Amino acid sequence: MSKATFDPTKYNKSNNVPFATVMENHLSRRDFVKRGLGLSAMTAFAGTGLAACSSDNDSSTPPPTTTPPPAETPPTKSSAVLGFDSITGSKLDAVAVPAGYSAYVLAPWGTPLNSKANAWKEDGSNTAVDQENAVGMHHDGMHFFPLNDAADDGLLCINHEYINQNALHPMGPTLDANGKRTVIDEVRKEINAHGISVVRIQLKDNMWQVVENDSHNRRFTGATVMDVAGPLAYTSYLETRYSPDGSQARGTLNNCGNGYTPWGTYLTCEENWPGYFVSHGTLTEDQSRIGISTSDTRYGWNHLAGNDEERLDEFARFDITPTGSSAANDYRNEANGHGYIVEIDPYNPHSRAVKRTALGRFRHEGCTFGKLEAGKPITFYSGHDSRFEYLYKFVSDAVWDEADANATNRLAMGDKYMNSGTLYVAKFSEDGVGAWLPLTLDSTTTDGNTLADSFDSVAAIILNTAGAADLVGATPMDRPEWAAVDPFTGSVYLTLTNNTKRTDDTNPANPRLNNSFGHIIRWDEGEEATEFNWDIFVFGAPTDADEETNISGLNDLNQFASPDGLAFDQRGIMWVQTDNGADEVEEYTNDQMLAIVPSTLVDEDDNQQVVSADNQSELKRFFVGPNGCEVTGFAITSDYSTVFANIQHPSNWPYSSNAAEETPAGMTLRPRDATVVIRKNDGGEVGV
Repeated sequence: MSKATFDPTKYNKSNNVPFATVMENHLSRRDFVKRGLGLSAMTAFAGTGLAACSSDNDSSTPPPTTTPPPAETPPTKSSAVLGFDSITGSKLDAVAVPAGYSAYVLAPWGTPLNSKANAWKEDGSNTAVDQENAVGMHHDGMHFFPLNDAADDGLLCINHEYINQNALHPMGPTLDANGKRTVIDEVRKEINAHGISVVRIQLKDNMWQVVENDSHNRRFTGATVMDVAGPLAYTSYLETRYSPDGSQARGTLNNCGNGYTPWGTYLTCEENWPGYFVSHGTLTEDQSRIGISTSDTRYGWNHLAGNDEERLDEFARFDITPTGSSAANDYRNEANGHGYIVEIDPYNPHSRAVKRTALGRFRHEGCTFGKLEAGKPITFYSGHDSRFEYLYKFVSDAVWDEADANATNRLAMGDKYMNSGTLYVAKFSEDGVGAWLPLTLDSTTTDGNTLADSFDSVAAIILNTAGAADLVGATPMDRPEWAAVDPFTGSVYLTLTNNTKRTDDTNPANPRLNNSFGHIIRWDEGEEATEFNWDIFVFGAPTDADEETNISGLNDLNQFASPDGLAFDQRGIMWVQTDNGADEVEEYTNDQMLAIVPSTLVDEDDNQQVVSADNQSELKRFFVGPNGCEVTGFAITSDYSTVFANIQHPSNWPYSSNAAEETPAGMTLRPRDATVVIRKNDGGEVGV
């Protein structure tokens, strides 16, 4: 995720017991929990209730031949064994991979998608039109959608979280004497560098390459018109001068984590979007809670409001100060069109993206669906990536019909499963048991009232999802980010990146004060939609930390901090990506990607175990990014022969198409975010 400049402690004013306090008590009870009804004892029940499935391969395509055949009793343990040696840390302007692997650059920022875009120019002179038709900046979440059931041809959907203005413009952004933006094309180029790229790629001569001018290639930017669906659609909350009926929103911003659906669509998540808007009036309750700025916008796009070249209030809309006689006469509600899960059909280049409001409005980080059972609802998990924020799940009203996996009108399936359902927020307790608290009008609040005493509709609850979660007593977390689901056990995993603002309160799920290193939790759903059992799977830490900090006993070959991106492949391998926030680890290695097979960590009774000093060697470092970068975004082909990972905001890379070739000493490059392709030299399965 991007490094937010706001202090999230300003926004959550609740007195809810934080996760760190719960986790501190939980750790002291862990041995007891394992003997009782904790997660380790729940393995035998995995696959029941609302446990979840993998988040990596398109469920609408046939499984690869390496996937175990269906059985009456699905296996609860993977047969995968990591077949590479953990690599050492790296501090280079190059990527590092294990012996026997190669890595090369694919679809870097500025790669033309069609003939409307000029080739990327080293001097930064590409125009806004070029950028609108080329791969965006700051690659993040990602998914591979195969075409024609092939493992060598498909569509790569790539998020573009935010931008580097100094790299985007030859001399940086142009400002007047008052620090205001003055050049229209610069601002449009920045808006167009945000969003999502859909890129056709093919494997030819053992090298993946972008297919230029393919009909599937397209961009969604910070200005693209999108439909709105779910509880907030067509309500007064979304009424603006541009969309008087509240049916549309313009653009998607700060697209960080991602997901996909069983019917073959892409889900992109709007994360730190509040900073793109400003209000100089009195903030509403939801604006205060989510963190709308009262000083200026992140990049000053609003500065050009009223310019003679402005089209349809393209810049004015970022200033949401009420100025007209009603919402239909200004943009007071413009920010209300942001903060959602956005669904995209990559296979239909003529379709419009849809914002799914029923899944909540907050700073979404990832969206992972639960285990599919015919006749049962679908569950989606999403974290609110800020310090002291919450974990959510959405349970559909509609029940799963396996025929829908092959639907040709994919966005209609989104309407069916994602427009109506119940949104829940998580509350953790120290005994390893948790509760999903529904965010409905009749939900009980901590003061004994109901949400109906504070909200007049479900739409109002969704608009201020975090505020509603405060009232029902959700557990504040250490930046909940990506979720992923073990395809064998059904357990759900979630990264908690860090929280250096936690100074005087902890809970079992967030047990460390001044948490610089982060951790990964996991849970199994219970028989009821409101129940789950949880534990902490692994703690990030430097090797030389004391036992109270390095609780998982990590060493030089797997020490990490700030877990962020998270994914499973269908073989049961979990891939962990980092966004370093700790000097102790950052001094040893750049951001990285590690691998582990959680379902194989079992005791003599076949109960799932957490990472400890006894088994920590099962966690292996697979990949290290170049200096200055974040390693983020994961995708894999159905034959497991290719892994795609994104490099965001590198400092001086890439030097060549060989991602592992170091930039020569003394050479300064204009850095380019890019996807890295990782393959075995013998063409075999990656990781094993």
